[in-house]
Amino acid sequence: MELALANKQRCHRIDRARLKRVAELVMAAEGCEPDTELSAAIGDDAWIGDLNRQYRNTDAPTDVLAFPQDISPAGAGRLLGDVAISIETAERQAREAEHGVMDEVALLLAHGILHLTGWTDETPTQRRRMMRRVQELLRQAEGAPAEQTARGRPRPA
Repeated sequence: MELALANKQRCHRIDRARLKRVAELVMAAEGCEPDTELSAAIGDDAWIGDLNRQYRNTDAPTDVLAFPQDISPAGAGRLLGDVAISIETAERQAREAEHGVMDEVALLLAHGILHLTGWTDETPTQRRRMMRRVQELLRQAEGAPAEQTARGRPRPA
C-alpha cells in the first residue's frame, strides 16, 4: 500500500510517517489489495473551499473531501482515490476536541479513506457507526486508548 502525500500548507509540521501508518492500516483493514495507492493532500481553507465549490457545489471550506478513482493507469497499482484535508479546519476541530492538530489530521485521513472504501455518513446512525470505526482504526494504528484518539466527530465529507 502506498500513500502519496502532498503538503500544500506551511502552518503545521506534518508527521508523514504517522499518516502513512494510519493510511496503510485503514486500507488493509477495509480490504484493499496490497498494491493499492492513495493520494492525499493537506492545504488551507481557501484551497479546500475551491475544491468544495468545484466538485460539490458548496461555497465554503470543509474539513475533508474524498474523491474515488475508478480507473488506474496500466501497470500501476489500484488507485483508491484522493483525500483532501484542510489544516485550518483541522486546527479548529482539534481545539474543540481538545487534542492535537495531527490527531485531527489522522482522524480526517481515516475518515476520508473510509468514504473511499464505501462508508457513508448521511444519517446520524451512519455517522455514529463510521466514527466508531475511525476510533477503532486509530487505536490500532497508534496504540492509544479510545479517549485519547478521535474525541471529536468529523463533519461529513
